[in-house]
Amino acid sequence: MATVCVPVCVRHPDELPGALDAAAAVADLVEVRADCLTIVDSMQLLRLFNAIKRPLIVTLRSSEEGGRNPHDLESRRRFWKDLSGLAAENFIDLELDLVDEFSGADAGTLPVEWRRVICSHHDFDRVPDNLDQIFDRMAATPAGVIKIAVTARDAIDCLPVFGLLDRAQRDGRQLLAIAMGQAGLMTRILGPARGAFLTYGSISEGRGTAPGQVTMAELQELYRIDRIDRETRIFGIIGQPVGHSLSPHIHNASFAALGLNAVFIPFEVGDAVSFMRRMVHPAKRELDWRLGGLSVTAPHKSTVIAELDWIDPACLEIGAVNTIVVRDQELHGYNTDAAGFIAPLRRALGPLKDARCAVVGAGGAARACVWALKQEDASTAIFARDQGQAEFLAQTFKVRAESFPAASFNGFDIVINATPLGTHGSRADESIANAQQLAGVRLAYDLVYNPSETKFLREARAAGCKVLDGMEMLLEQGIEQFKLWTGTQPDIEVMRSMAARKLRS
Repeated sequence: MATVCVPVCVRHPDELPGALDAAAAVADLVEVRADCLTIVDSMQLLRLFNAIKRPLIVTLRSSEEGGRNPHDLESRRRFWKDLSGLAAENFIDLELDLVDEFSGADAGTLPVEWRRVICSHHDFDRVPDNLDQIFDRMAATPAGVIKIAVTARDAIDCLPVFGLLDRAQRDGRQLLAIAMGQAGLMTRILGPARGAFLTYGSISEGRGTAPGQVTMAELQELYRIDRIDRETRIFGIIGQPVGHSLSPHIHNASFAALGLNAVFIPFEVGDAVSFMRRMVHPAKRELDWRLGGLSVTAPHKSTVIAELDWIDPACLEIGAVNTIVVRDQELHGYNTDAAGFIAPLRRALGPLKDARCAVVGAGGAARACVWALKQEDASTAIFARDQGQAEFLAQTFKVRAESFPAASFNGFDIVINATPLGTHGSRADESIANAQQLAGVRLAYDLVYNPSETKFLREARAAGCKVLDGMEMLLEQGIEQFKLWTGTQPDIEVMRSMAARKLRS
């Protein structure tokens, strides 16, 4: 069973009792971030802490290590001396400088149960090169638990963190090791199964106390952290960015529905080649984990091809891989985007032979669309802002390239948005075309699935077009991926329900 600690960070002392009660109701441990308080009354806090019927971690973080309000060395000393009467079942979190001082031969008297002390170190900029030396120094103290939190900029930055957890297991030391930031998410999810003392989960969205901290509900319901062990099969999506992806929600829901010991994690990957070599390939990787396969999204669908041992011939024609399966000591590559794209289109319009199709975009998704349309004998034209890319793709698939933005899509039966325009966030107000340009088009198909109603689809409705959003493609290609990874057919309604629930939230 994973131990999940919920941190409490409030500004006003009057907010603290209610916040502690709410956290204690769901958490295994509650961390009180006393440095968040604008007024710190040590004796009042001591009485409150000793009345809570749940183990606490009490923290007064220094400004240098992420404290919310400034506390110099002397104020931190006084705080801990005032809290010397803290109940024995609670933990105190001390930075290394205070651990050294309070444990030194000439430190004076601070009655402390050292096995309940967490000696902590934080780096909010990077993963330092001397991580092993930092661990050695902390391990030389009498503290019962070591905490090291560093910042990951890429998924491969998690390797030294997992290495520390393995070392702590061998040395018999209690270690809490976390890589902060989106790129470090896997350490929060997989850490407890690899010996981490605990992991952190915020009480709700936006209430986290460190970069990359997910909610308690996500840890328990989405990732099923209490069921993860060293035998859990691990799957994930690699890309940059991946935080918006619905894939963890649809695949984890499917694993749960089928009772599979598996988890799906988003991996923020900038350097795909290093990630594939150091963390994925069974013959080369530096991490001992039961990785079963990956979904691949932008910008890595072409980059990963060179790192694979076997590739489905369709992938070579498309020029993109979106699914990797680990088979024995090899990596096999597939493309489920094409099948996922074409199935909803066939359901909507029937046979596509000679259908006049405009594909807007020239990336990996567009390549899959054009390839699939060619298999259907549709008549296809490519539109892209970069005319050179459009012409290159057109030559590759022996179709025609058109200038973009087009004055009109009149004359086309189907217009497909294979660009990120319209995606939730900074591009939500953008569209590849307006209603006037779409006049006369039979169907508008947007591969963007978040939001479900994009500006492009609103313009298409205004023009009288039938519309198709990207959710069905996401689900169809996800089903094909799931079958490749597990050999099992997932329930599409489970996937659809979870995706809709996430989008509503």
